[in-house]
Amino acid sequence: MTKITRRQFHMGTGLTLTALAALSPPKAHATVPDGMPLIREKTLSRIVYGSCCHQDKPQPIWDAILKRQPELFIFLGDNIYGDTRDMAVLKAKYDKQAVNYARIRQESDVIAIWDDHDFGENDAGKTYPFRDQSKALFFDFWNEPKDSPRRRDNDGIYSSYLYGPADKRVHIILPDLRYNRDDLETVASRRITRERDLAGLGPYLPIADKSTTMLGEAQWQWLEQQMQIPSRIKIIGSSLQYIASQPGWEAWSNFPHERQRLIDLIGKYKVDGLFFISGDTHWAELSCQTEGTPYPLWDMTSSGLTQTWDNVSPNAYRWQDLSYSGQNFGTIYIDWLLKDPLIVFEARDNRGNRIFQHTIVLSSLKGPW
Repeated sequence: MTKITRRQFHMGTGLTLTALAALSPPKAHATVPDGMPLIREKTLSRIVYGSCCHQDKPQPIWDAILKRQPELFIFLGDNIYGDTRDMAVLKAKYDKQAVNYARIRQESDVIAIWDDHDFGENDAGKTYPFRDQSKALFFDFWNEPKDSPRRRDNDGIYSSYLYGPADKRVHIILPDLRYNRDDLETVASRRITRERDLAGLGPYLPIADKSTTMLGEAQWQWLEQQMQIPSRIKIIGSSLQYIASQPGWEAWSNFPHERQRLIDLIGKYKVDGLFFISGDTHWAELSCQTEGTPYPLWDMTSSGLTQTWDNVSPNAYRWQDLSYSGQNFGTIYIDWLLKDPLIVFEARDNRGNRIFQHTIVLSSLKGPW
């Protein structure tokens, strides 16, 4: 979402898409949309992630991120600020961002999903007329192999990844919340909009029409398949917040029937060990929902790598009022040495200082099956 007046910082254009592809070849293919993703042998103990990174702004935050020695970095969208219907302009912005991402791509595995600004326009969905052209540029930038099934699929860029041996397997699922998303419902009254603005709420409302969708039916069928793949830990990397309670900005809460559908899938397939990470908001926060769920569902939001937002929106599910509105990145530490592994969520600022931390045990993410 566009929430601030952007001050432009001019930087060199850096590496082109072609040059960056040569610099950091892909280490494995993404998932086949209707099948099992490839298993990467690496056991994950240190995952770092972030979102909302403007190509025209300084990015000293990468020094702090690299000091954490991530085994995997997950880009959760708004990886550039494209905001255009001119694909030459969109490509030029990717080219400019390439130099900023070169070090992380050399030193860590990297996977990515898009959000609205790298998709093409602020808060855009399926009516964005250049979604297929934008998809091709996304795949080029992130080194998706030319023969990848992910490229051939016409229903978005969703993907999943498996890491580690069976007893330490981490399954990362990246849904596409843009390509198939129906129009949002907005507040009609300017007076109400002003009141919501003062309260820190955005202009969007929950949609009552259950025929509307954010994922599209083909992606839902794929997601249902993913729920059946065995793993110790499942991480859904969502470009939008899943748990947050109707902040009025873009979030799963705008499509409550789809939000509930995912909870129902967790129960249907008895999926243990699942939690969410998310981006988009321009602030960091930890959310947890315990009502109407098989076990506590956590959502650790990290945003943004360059973008900030002073007015953090209300969130009934915010855990112990943990939030931060400065530049930040998120970390997940998994201690596999313990019989009941620890999972540690952290938010860190652009110097690497820990802002807040919360620790859970893996056994707490288990339903009453």
